[in-house]
Amino acid sequence: MQKFGYFIAKHRVAVFIIGLLLLIPSFIGFAKTRVNYDLLTYLPSGIDSVEGEQILDKDFSDAATGMLVLRGMRDSDAENLKSSILKVDGVERVLWKDDLAGITIPDSILPESVNSVFNSGDSTLMLIQFKYDASSVQTQQAVSGIRKLLNEKCFLSGMSALVKDTIDLSNYETPRYVILAVCILLCILALTIHSWVVPPLFVLCIGMAILYNLGSNIMFGEISYVTKALAAVLQLGVTMDFAIFLFNRFEHELLKNPDKEQAMANAIANSFTAVFGSGLTTICGFLAMGIMRLGIGKDIGFVMAKGVFLSVISTFTLLPALLLIFYGPIFRFTHKTIMSYLIPAFERLAGFVVNKRVALMVVGLLLLIPAYFGQANAKVYYNLEQSLPADIRSIISLNVLKQDFDMATTNMIVVHDTVPAYQLGEMEDELSALGGINKVVGTDSVLGPGVPESILPDSVTEMVHKDGYKIVLVNSSYRPATDEIKEQLVQMNKIVKKYDPKGMITGEGALTNDLISICDTDFKNVSIASIAVVFAVVMLMFSSVSVPVVLVCAIELAIFINMGIPYYTGSTIPFIASIVIGCIQLGATVDYAILLTSSFREHIRNGESREAAMRIAVQHSTRSILTSALTFFGATFGVYLVSTIDLIKSLTLLIARGALISTAVIVLILPGLLMLFEPVIARTSLFWKHKRGASATQMDAEEID
Repeated sequence: MQKFGYFIAKHRVAVFIIGLLLLIPSFIGFAKTRVNYDLLTYLPSGIDSVEGEQILDKDFSDAATGMLVLRGMRDSDAENLKSSILKVDGVERVLWKDDLAGITIPDSILPESVNSVFNSGDSTLMLIQFKYDASSVQTQQAVSGIRKLLNEKCFLSGMSALVKDTIDLSNYETPRYVILAVCILLCILALTIHSWVVPPLFVLCIGMAILYNLGSNIMFGEISYVTKALAAVLQLGVTMDFAIFLFNRFEHELLKNPDKEQAMANAIANSFTAVFGSGLTTICGFLAMGIMRLGIGKDIGFVMAKGVFLSVISTFTLLPALLLIFYGPIFRFTHKTIMSYLIPAFERLAGFVVNKRVALMVVGLLLLIPAYFGQANAKVYYNLEQSLPADIRSIISLNVLKQDFDMATTNMIVVHDTVPAYQLGEMEDELSALGGINKVVGTDSVLGPGVPESILPDSVTEMVHKDGYKIVLVNSSYRPATDEIKEQLVQMNKIVKKYDPKGMITGEGALTNDLISICDTDFKNVSIASIAVVFAVVMLMFSSVSVPVVLVCAIELAIFINMGIPYYTGSTIPFIASIVIGCIQLGATVDYAILLTSSFREHIRNGESREAAMRIAVQHSTRSILTSALTFFGATFGVYLVSTIDLIKSLTLLIARGALISTAVIVLILPGLLMLFEPVIARTSLFWKHKRGASATQMDAEEID
């Protein structure tokens, strides 16, 4: 690393130019990386609801279906609108009541099962099928084209419209997230670093690493919109302390060697282990999300793990080059930092933490029970529309659809066409008899026994019978993600399997029900995996089996407190938050615990008593911990302030609050735990009181002291 550091210092201009050139493929990769706005597509394959959805998408194109409610519109005007919609590029077909009978025929002549599908009071319903999947560019352009044809009495809903609004909202807000995060970070860094020039260099270095990360996401083919929205601010907040650590080490080396190139080489060599170890714990925390069955875990986890790795590389290549290129201005434009005024406060804090350690540990113990209970009972929502503002067009239209046609939840049953028509009729009758089912529509229930499908227009038949499958629409008055719909789906599944053992129930209700079941398992698995990988890394770093137990317990307390707060405030958090926050908070803030523990061990090795060693450790570590936590807090809290997407808003609030809670727990409670268990740690750790390679005589002398 010494030779590597000197090479970087010597060729700093070339390193920076190469870094700039790498931005070109990064921009290209970023532009070509597809963004997925439908989180239900991250459900694992092999379950009925997903397989059924795949059949609807592949064979019927029903996975990209829009529902258009027309209020108070004359049939002739509705027919003209339908003709215009059919001309929109990307629209496959439009199904309306005129496909079954001419508009001159009174609605009363139509079977009630059909009439209730298309008419409700003065409202009528059209079903629009798109040629491509819901989040494709072609379908989104088609949605835009259709909306241009609509007036204030027309309401387009469905996944395609929901995705369109999510795309528009995300594209509008994401640049604002990054700009605000950068501004807040620059303010925080300006307050904590004594040079006006260094903060922009930090942001430039990590910013380039972020662009490398976003561009290299093309290797995954696509990323979720959640990852796209959060990746930049998370990487900025999580990895900024790498840059801070290297710069502090560079300043320290300059005091010993005024040759700036040699000082930088020494700084790179002497800080590599600490930065790499810190990055490794964070990477492992994110990689733990990869064991989730729900694909969004791999999506966020792998992208962020890659981002942290690229930030580590940039910290040891781009940042040294930038610091040396701007060496003159860095030390010319200096100022006093707020941290210099807080040094007396840190000294008093260190004394308070050591002297009141028993009381602080008791407080932590008392917080554990309500925190654990709160996080275990916090309310979670799974309906994706809840994450979007209530005043956007797709949500307004969805509410109109539910109000006018009582479509609280719509499920589709996919059965094989080898099932006799009379049995399908019996199945539909049994489904209709279930509580909460207000509509069952299939060709057999519409036509009645003995009536051939051939009397239906091809445009209608192809929507419900194609490639060996038949579709039955089941409308429920129960909302998704409720106990009522869960029990209803159990009963529906029993009926469907009785007539077709390979039949499948899919749609919003079934997919959400499977999402809940999978998330419950994922939450437990990810929690265990994240703790295990961080435990292993800390164990290797300290050559100890007891240190990781103490550190992980302290951080888990911080996580419980953070995740328990929504229960006591009556807040409802998105399902993804309960899974990923633990990994992010554990992986990102374990660095604080490692820094404090390393400092404590260093002064124990220097022969200090436990009290004296911890007093010095708290005093010296608090500045770095506070700076790192504030940058993490600032990067994410800014997003919380401006985001209108509740999923993003909730995640960033939890992350920002978690950084502050973790800081408080590490600085106030962990010192007492380390001091209490120090005798146990000394017996269960290698080289705790002596550095590796110390002579036996030296060790014996230190033991006597």
